[in-house]
Amino acid sequence: MIRITSLANPRVTAIRDLHTTKGRKKSGLLLMEGPHLFEVLLGANLLPTELYMQPELLQRTPDGRALLARLLNPTPQLSQISMFEVSERVAEALSDAQTSQGIVCVLPTHLLEPEHLLAARAPARRPVLLILDDLADPGNLGTILRTALAADVQEVLLTPHCADYYSPKVVRSAAGAHVALPVWSEMSWEAIADRAGRHCAGSPERIFVAEAGGPQPYFVENLLQPFALIIGNEAHGPSRQARTLARQVLSIPLANQVESLNAAMATGIILFEAARQLSRVYIIPG
Repeated sequence: MIRITSLANPRVTAIRDLHTTKGRKKSGLLLMEGPHLFEVLLGANLLPTELYMQPELLQRTPDGRALLARLLNPTPQLSQISMFEVSERVAEALSDAQTSQGIVCVLPTHLLEPEHLLAARAPARRPVLLILDDLADPGNLGTILRTALAADVQEVLLTPHCADYYSPKVVRSAAGAHVALPVWSEMSWEAIADRAGRHCAGSPERIFVAEAGGPQPYFVENLLQPFALIIGNEAHGPSRQARTLARQVLSIPLANQVESLNAAMATGIILFEAARQLSRVYIIPG
């Protein structure tokens, strides 16, 4: 295994370039960092092309120690990955997080294309199409993607001004959603309207936008049939295009003069109401 100790190494320069949107688009590569995301990749049989590890950092946690033992005695599957050992100084430079977790993976973005993820998903009844309208905060976006996967959303559509879907902060916050949840990024409103219309089976009244202060509480709506849910920008709310496309406003009643909720929190509340309604369909009385 090659050891890298210099920040001037060309591989270090190339990896650090993947911290930027421009670098990711140019190379067609993204970074996944930490033992958890590496295990998620292996579980989905998605192998990174390169792996950079720092043994001393991995030894700090039980999961890291177990992973290090596997990396030092690779299976045929792991042997397909180009592995590099790096110094702690290089590991910190490769990491986008405040503290390196001791492992960084390089993955081609084409492995995460939504067509591939859709084909790999087990068939299920998934009523929700989630549309994120110019979500600007990477942490919010990643948290919403993680929540959407947990609530078994069918697909997620991102408008062009959303945070970069492949940014390290989004990837960390999504905690593995990238390898299982079909997400279409930088979609025009024309494409979104077409996809929402098909998902809702030609029933445009099933296209909702979430907004504080609306007349329709989210929990009185029938969320069993296919519907599209639009979540607007954290600061400015839904865009003009979102309001034009949506036929109904769903709101979350708030007490004590609270004006609104964080976008990720509001999304989770509505998505899990849909999941709750769906779960009741399959409950068999005792």
